[in-house]
Amino acid sequence: MPRSTTKSPSRVRFLPLSSRAREGIAGYLFLLPWLIGFICITLGPILASLALSFTNFSGSFARADWVGFDNYVRMFTADRAFWGSLKVTSQYVFISVPILLIFALAVAITLNRGLSMLGIYRTIFYLPSLIGTSVAIAVLWRYVFGEHGLINHVLDVFGIEGFSYIGDPRTALGTIIVLNVWTFGAPMVIFLAGLRQIPTELYEAATIDGARSWQRFWHITLPSLSPLVLFNGVLSMIGGFQAFTQVYVVSDGTGGPAGSTLFYTLLLYQRAFTQLQLGYASAMAWVLLILIAAITVLFFLSARYWVHYGDEQ
Repeated sequence: MPRSTTKSPSRVRFLPLSSRAREGIAGYLFLLPWLIGFICITLGPILASLALSFTNFSGSFARADWVGFDNYVRMFTADRAFWGSLKVTSQYVFISVPILLIFALAVAITLNRGLSMLGIYRTIFYLPSLIGTSVAIAVLWRYVFGEHGLINHVLDVFGIEGFSYIGDPRTALGTIIVLNVWTFGAPMVIFLAGLRQIPTELYEAATIDGARSWQRFWHITLPSLSPLVLFNGVLSMIGGFQAFTQVYVVSDGTGGPAGSTLFYTLLLYQRAFTQLQLGYASAMAWVLLILIAAITVLFFLSARYWVHYGDEQ
């Protein structure tokens, strides 16, 4: 009987993979959802914003024309509100951030002196950081510093006639700075953790040598906490330039009175969603990004002169 030459269907075989390759594939599969989200939610809008900043996009792609650097030229040469908002935001950042850090460090040093119920105090002081940027607190702030608010009721007790602090150009920005300083809890917790890491032997040796309290603070505490000062300073500076919710609610979205609270982000919002100048607003967003990046670089370049790390000789 002749032998059949028909071959049986061959089985599909996968290439043998080493255990390291399989682990690598599994890792990339786990990473895939984050990668898709990063491209679609973060990287994509960033690149789209960059492209729109060179157009006169107003909400309709059919009417968007390529205008080159016209938005940037207009921003620096013809938009007075841009320079006004940059001035207000810079004042806010360079006044409120140092006060915030000093206040947070002072409270951290106080709490580090062996107080009982430290956890309760730490929670109380940290709580404003969680709710300070909320709309509810901004509304509350508006009533506290209003003409008939809490501040004026307290002043009435002492026979002092108050006024609307958020309605006066001389004091409106100050009320928002106070609100920002009030949210000192996050840097305070970081400073408190840093204080716990300073060896007590350093203070004991300095005390034996006759160093006073301010000398121990200046020569031991502050240099030891300098990396945390840099960290908190950079984060607070970035948050300051991005401040929006408080000023939007307190000024009712106008940046008033007389432009005294017209923050950069508020002007960007007005240009984008009130006046539908989305291309111009995209250019403003990129200028803000470059400004924050430049100041951050300056922070780190200056760090070599005042930041001390434990592994340095």
